[in-house]
Order: sequence, then C-alpha cells, then structure tokens
Amino acid sequence: MSDVDEAVTRAHHTEWARVVATLTRRFGDLDIAEEAAAEAFATAVERWPADGVPPHPGAWLTTTATRKAIDRVRRENKRDDKQKAALAGHDADPPEPPGAVDDDRLRLVFTCCHPALAVPARVALTLRLLGGLTVPEIARAFLVRETALEQRITRAKAKIKAARVPYRVPSAEDLPVRVPAVLVVLYLVFNEGYLATGPGTDPVRHDLTAEAIRLTRLVHALLPDDGEVTGLLALMLLIEARRPARVSAGELVALDEQDRGAWDAELIAEGHRLVRERLATGVAPGRYQVLAAINAVHTSARDARDTDWAQILALYDQLLRLDPSPIVALNRAVAVAELDGPEVALAAVDRLEDELAGYHAYHVTRADLLRRLGRGEQARAAYGKAIELAGNTAEIAHLTRRRDQLG
Repeated sequence: MSDVDEAVTRAHHTEWARVVATLTRRFGDLDIAEEAAAEAFATAVERWPADGVPPHPGAWLTTTATRKAIDRVRRENKRDDKQKAALAGHDADPPEPPGAVDDDRLRLVFTCCHPALAVPARVALTLRLLGGLTVPEIARAFLVRETALEQRITRAKAKIKAARVPYRVPSAEDLPVRVPAVLVVLYLVFNEGYLATGPGTDPVRHDLTAEAIRLTRLVHALLPDDGEVTGLLALMLLIEARRPARVSAGELVALDEQDRGAWDAELIAEGHRLVRERLATGVAPGRYQVLAAINAVHTSARDARDTDWAQILALYDQLLRLDPSPIVALNRAVAVAELDGPEVALAAVDRLEDELAGYHAYHVTRADLLRRLGRGEQARAAYGKAIELAGNTAEIAHLTRRRDQLG
C-alpha cells in the first residue's frame, strides 16, 4: 500500500463521520451528506496521488464534500426550504454547538440513534454512516441477508424524511434514551474489529477495536452511573487484553491454547475493577455486565484448566434469562460441554439448527464437539461448513488445520 493509499484509508477512518455529520447538519438530508462524502473521498483517491496529500486532509475533504453537496442541490428541480436555506447561507452558518457530546464521531452516533426509529434500524443506519463497516459486514453481524440489510437502511432513511426527524446534536437529556442503540453500535464495531470478516482485511482490526473502546470510554465519562455502559467498557477491555495472543503465524489461536503471559495485564486489571464496581452496587446486572463477568472469570484463570466453568455456566443461565437468543444458548453449550460432557452439549447445539444453520460459529461449535466424541467423518463435514461460512482468514486457517488433523 502506497503512502497516499494509507493517507486516504486513515482519513476515511478518522474523518468520514465528521464530514457526514457536518453535511447532515447543514443540508438536513442523509442521502446528500453520505453521497457527497463518498464523492469527496473518491476525488481524494484520484487527486492526491498527483497533487500530494493536503496539509489538512480533513478540511480538504469537508470543503470538497460541501461543494459536491451544493452541486447536487442545485441540480435538483425540487428543493425543500431547508435545503434552499442551506444553499443560500452555507458559508455563513455558524458551527452548531457540540451540545452534550464533544467528539464528532460519537456525536454522529448519538444523533443517528434517534428514538423515532426502531433500534435495529438505528443501529444499521448508524453503522453504515460511521463508514467503518460495509453493508456485508453489518449484514453478517445481524445474521441477515445483504439485501434485507440494504432495505432496512433504506426504510430508516425514508422514515426520517417522511417524519421530518431533525438531525440535531442531542442534549444531555436526550442521551439516556439513545444509549441502548449506541451501545449496540459500539459493540458491533468492536466485534468486527475483534474478528474481522471483510475481504482483504487483517484478521484482527485494531483500528476498529481501539476506536470502539475510545468511544465507549467517552460514553462512560458522560454516564458514569450507567451499569450497561460500564459493563460494555469492561467487556471490551477484557477481550482486547487477549488480542496479542489471538493470532499466530496467520492462524487464530483458541482461548484454551493462548499464551496467557502475552495478555495485557493492565487492561485485565482495569476490566476486573469495573466488574467489581458494578457488583458492589447490588443492582441487577444487564446483558453487557453479565458478558463482562463471564470474561472476568476467563481472564482470572492462570491456566485454561483452572477455569471456573460452573460459575461461567451460572452466568450464562443468567444471561439467557436476559437475552433468550440462540447465540447465547450456543455459547452456553460450550460451558455445558466442560461440565457435563460433549454429548450433552451436542444435543443442546443440535436443537439450534433451524435458527443458526447459516451462522459459522454454530458449525464450529458442533465440529469441535463431534471431534471430541470421536465422530471424525461428521466433524469433518461440520468443519467444512464452518469454513464455507467463515469470513475471517485467520479463523479459516485454524479450522482448516483442525479439519485436516482428522485425517
């Protein structure tokens, strides 16, 4: 990758959200903002190799995108009053005050997570506008087809237009009602970084995990008493702590095979502290707090053989009451296998086939259980299906080796 390509990629990660947020506030139209931003980045790809990277790439992109947006508004035969006003006074408009959220990217997340939209629509739309995830990546996160995800985003934009939902910076009073959707967005961004599924990307995208943690820290600073915000931050830190040991020679390393001495002790200590703080409140935990507690148990064991599986199973039982989803049931089955054996766990996993047949982790779990039961031919078939569905290059390498070891 050339220096210019790296500059464009870096600018996309750092400036996309700010450019889209600026244009959305100015023109009041998501489509105009997103398309103008995309055109500006396309122009950068064309011009920067010849002209050189500008001293202030963010300002260059904002200026270029604004001009693209104005050109589009001028081309339209019918313009609403808001667009006309934006066109007439685009240079004279004073910048909107940041409100309760100072960070540009986080402000866009809160702005897009408007309560007028259903939570799935808010999350899908926000992930798309953040620019960090593509439609295929978001579709995999939701376990839906790409066409269905595209329709969800289109409907969300249409509802915004029809209902004239204002795109304004949320006040402090607006934050709590928007937090659940914001946390889902940040969690999905982190997950995509933790196990990247995009073609041609690194198996672990530290840029996404680091950005998700940074934004979650900002939310925690805004809402320090929100248990789920604290829980999500703890969860991210405890997972991120294991990143140095997750990939070796291009292959994913399973949790029980990782070098625990390579884990980040500072992140683990911080994550454990946050979990203890929430436990000390005596308030019933939410989903992210229970997930953080599960990861706290894992990271407390110096050796995989020392893992307290009984406590993990109890936490999954608690999580299943909060979130009775097939994915939680699948993860619970892993703990069941350690306590009651792979045959009992396999029976629980097989009951999830109708709901998770298209989910690669279902076939991974099933393949590992079949391998432990000595059912090699069935295990090979399950590994093959998992490889077919997996999008992460390091995980594919790991699964391929496991399959080939069966002979």
